[in-house]
Amino acid sequence: MSGDQGARGRRDTIEVVCLDAAGTLIHVRGSVGQQYAAVARRFGVDADAAALDAGFPAAFRAAPPMAFPGARPDAVPALERGLWRDLVRGLVERAGCARALDAVGFEAYFDALYAHFGTPAAWEVFADVRPALEAIRARPCRTALVSNFDGRIVPLLRGLGLAAAFDAVVLSSRVGTVKPDPRIFEAALRALGVPARSVLHVGDSPREDEAGARAAGLHAVLLDRDGRHPGVSPDARITSLLELLPRLDGRA
Repeated sequence: MSGDQGARGRRDTIEVVCLDAAGTLIHVRGSVGQQYAAVARRFGVDADAAALDAGFPAAFRAAPPMAFPGARPDAVPALERGLWRDLVRGLVERAGCARALDAVGFEAYFDALYAHFGTPAAWEVFADVRPALEAIRARPCRTALVSNFDGRIVPLLRGLGLAAAFDAVVLSSRVGTVKPDPRIFEAALRALGVPARSVLHVGDSPREDEAGARAAGLHAVLLDRDGRHPGVSPDARITSLLELLPRLDGRA
């Protein structure tokens, strides 16, 4: 934490730690392109993993936000799926494997891909996550997930053995707005019944996580595992979730 928020963080008692999902708790096994190509091979298609990897960031940025304001809750899963279907379709076209996938059935490929990314086979838990969650909850602090991930994160957390570590799961597609909009953080505060000053949010995006949480009045720390954001103050940045523990004890 930095500036007046850092000083305030030493006065306030943190009762809840909120965490982002992808890039904070979990990461794709290998790479996105490798996973897409591996599923394509099940259908006899030799997709270029490097081309898929190269195209994915732009495709992801160009996709609509994972939020559907005003949608009925029972309609949200189909809307999530449709968003991902359009993203994948555009990506395989740019990567040059759409024609081959069409020949074997693009919809069947997408169905298999979508299901795959909802299973632990597609993901790995960062090594610091389990010990950090255990230590946070032993303080005791409650924990919540606040994420722009889609609804597959719920069964995925169960499959990865992480579900029991969270007192609340707040998703953009359920709230109707994505981080960094303060309303998703406010939804987490309502779910937990705590004031913003007693909550610390941790995530790997300077804009979505750190800035978004601060705008909602929460304390915030950027998780910068790979040193990609050296310009962020050391008071507001950690490289491992285990570095949170001294902050929760008022020693940093």
